[in-house]
Parts: sequence; C-alpha cells; structure tokens
Amino acid sequence: MDDKLYEAALKAYHNAYTPYSKFNVGTALLLADGKIVSGSNIENASYGLSNCAERSALFAAYSQGYRKQDIKRMLVIGSTDRPISPCGACRQVMNELIDPEVEVVLTNLHGDKKIMKVREFLPYVFSDGDLDGRV
Repeated sequence: MDDKLYEAALKAYHNAYTPYSKFNVGTALLLADGKIVSGSNIENASYGLSNCAERSALFAAYSQGYRKQDIKRMLVIGSTDRPISPCGACRQVMNELIDPEVEVVLTNLHGDKKIMKVREFLPYVFSDGDLDGRV
C-alpha cells in the first residue's frame, strides 16, 4: 500500500503552490475504507496564512467526514537530503487528529524512508486534557 500512498503524495508534491520558498511537500493519508486523501503545501505572501501539506491532507479528510479512527497510515514527501520532518504545528495537529499508534512514513525524492508513530513526534504534548483546568 505504501506504493499507492507514495504516488498520491508525489502527485500532491507536484501540485504544491510554493512561489516563495520553492519547497514543495506532499502528503497522503490511507483511510480505513481504502480511500487515499492527499494534501499539498500552499503558500501565501503573508507567510502565517500558508498551510502545510500534512494539515491540508488532514483538514481535507476531516472535511469529508473522516475522523481519527479512520486514518490508518500517513506518508509525507519532500525534497530533502534525509526523510522529511513535519514542522511543530503539524506535529501538534497530527497529535490531535490521528491515533497515536498510527505509523507515519517520512520520505524524500531519493526514496529514503523513516517510519515513526504519531506519539513519537511530540513529547509532552499539549492536549484537550490541558483545557480542563481553564477558568
């Protein structure tokens, strides 16, 4: 199944909109029903309004009615010397929207690969449980 995920992520990589950084990223999610949802990074001249590929894919899946239990695998690709690494914002979103035991395949255009579970990306994570103490 990683071949199909890789192809979907690579297509998303080529669809990225990166006029400023020229740093394309593509992501593909494998869902429980066999569907693959992909996402690209989309930049904006106001950099804070840009969106990473990982979040684009996750937001697209959730917008289609999928939820945490539906996501079975994630693959992220970028033009890096080593397997790409998600940014901190994506790690936080992944922590909330993907089961902590789901494997994420990090790769690059050379085929180098690193597989990590979601729970490994962000130690001492801020979660919904932290909101229970709000005033």
